[in-house]
Amino acid sequence: MRFQDAAPDARAIVYAGIQADPLVARAAALLADAGHAERVLARAVMNGESTDPSAWRTMFPGLFGPDVAANDPGAFERAEAVLVASLAVADRGEGARSQYRGAIVESLTETLVRRRHLGVSANAVRRERRILFDGVRAEIHPYDVTVELPGESAAIDCKWGARGISADVLHQLDDARTHAADDDERLATILVVFDAALSCTVRLERQTAPHEATEIVSLETLDRLAADP
Repeated sequence: MRFQDAAPDARAIVYAGIQADPLVARAAALLADAGHAERVLARAVMNGESTDPSAWRTMFPGLFGPDVAANDPGAFERAEAVLVASLAVADRGEGARSQYRGAIVESLTETLVRRRHLGVSANAVRRERRILFDGVRAEIHPYDVTVELPGESAAIDCKWGARGISADVLHQLDDARTHAADDDERLATILVVFDAALSCTVRLERQTAPHEATEIVSLETLDRLAADP
C-alpha cells in the first residue's frame, strides 16, 4: 500500500482556487472550535435559503438571545463569527456555494484530524491523495484527507450532506480497506458527512454497498476526529 498525489486535472485546478480562498480556512477554523449548535447554524445558513442575519438570530435564540449576550459574551461572539462566515458562503452563487461548502468540510476534517496527531510529521495528514495497491487498478478520484502513519493509516472522504452518500463512495472506501487487509496493512475508512446522524442513517438504509466497516462521522460526532484513538 502506498500513497500518491492526485493528478492535477482541470477540475482539481479550478477547485484548488476555492480551497485556497481565505474564507474556507476561516470558516473551517471557526467550525473546528464550534459547538454542535453553532455547526447546525452554519449548515442551515450555508444552504443559502436566506442571507438575512436578523432572521437567523431569531431562529437560534440559544446562540443569539439577550441572555447569551449578557451572560456569555464570548459564546455570543463565537456564534456571530460563525454566522458572518456562513453568510459569506451563502452569498455565493449556487454553483460556487456548493464547492465552497465541500471545501470547508474537507478543511474542517483536516484540522480536526491534525489535532489527533499533534507532534507527528506535518506530512502525516495529507489532502487529495490516491492509495495504490500492487496488481489493483487505481481509483481515479483521490481521497479528500489521508492519514499516512504506520499502523494508523486512514482514508477519509467528506460530504456536505447525506445525499452525498452513494454506492460509488462506499465501494471505494470498502475496497481500499479490503485491499489493504490483503497486503496485511491496516487502513481505517471514514466518511465525514456534515449532516445530522439521522439523515445519514436514512440514506445508508437505502444503500446495498458494503459500509459496515466504514466509520460514519456525522454533524453530532465531528469531534471524534480529533479524539485520541
